Amino acid sequence: METPKKRGLGRGLESLLPRAQAAAEAPAQPQVETGKPREIAVGEIDRSPYQTRSRFDEAELVELAASISATGVVQPIVVRPVAGGRFQLIAGERRWLASQRAGKETVPAIVRHASDEQAMEMTIVENLQRSDLNPMEQARAYEQLAQQFQLTQEQMAKRTGKDRASVANFLRLLRLPVSVQAQVESGDLTFGHARTLLALEDPETILKAAQKVTALSMSVRQTESYVQGLLNPEAKPAKGEQKEKLVDPNVREVQDTLQRALGLKVRVEDRKGRGRVIIEYGKIEEFDHLLEMLVKD
Repeated sequence: METPKKRGLGRGLESLLPRAQAAAEAPAQPQVETGKPREIAVGEIDRSPYQTRSRFDEAELVELAASISATGVVQPIVVRPVAGGRFQLIAGERRWLASQRAGKETVPAIVRHASDEQAMEMTIVENLQRSDLNPMEQARAYEQLAQQFQLTQEQMAKRTGKDRASVANFLRLLRLPVSVQAQVESGDLTFGHARTLLALEDPETILKAAQKVTALSMSVRQTESYVQGLLNPEAKPAKGEQKEKLVDPNVREVQDTLQRALGLKVRVEDRKGRGRVIIEYGKIEEFDHLLEMLVKD
């Protein structure tokens, strides 16, 4: 049997469309010519009830609307005919919204006949193949696929062109407390932060840890060290190994600037405005170079 290959961006949606057209149990709908793009009034199109996206970047919508005003919609949206002579979105909501903002009366669209189930699957898969979904939107989309179509993680990975491990990691985000999920959705916490916090398992502990991570603007690496400290409070660093200390972002920026200027490893230790700067060198030539830079006229 031929080994399935990972699909490229957009291939999953196209693979679903032929099945949608050929479905024997598609509901009775008005006969509409399909396949070729046609202009449809933006007011005759309804948002998909299966849309998993909850946020659209305002600046990107404004930019897309300006582009559409100047050059029109380059790629047609995909819709299906529904009752009352109206149409329902399957793919292309950003283009539809931006067209309205641009004052367009119509938008180019490809009409597909699809049942509710097929429309839901196509909408979710199309969203998952985009790069601008936030982690929580992706997690909920995978959850919806699993619940509605009883798909395994392996099947969802093949359907969307993703790795199975990636699908599993996104689904695990749904175990986070609701307030922490909101932080991930808003961008206050990254996917890396969230995945690290999940190691704590207890919801209350995760919530408190997330609050500290955001308050101190911890990096993912710092968060990993912090979480390990919570999981193993009695553990001591191995011989010759030091625990990574949390560094104020402003202090870290100065530290990085000094390292680039001197070409040597620099550590800034600051405590309420007092501290020291430690410059490390590995050989006498580096020390001589440092001395020349510090005392030159």
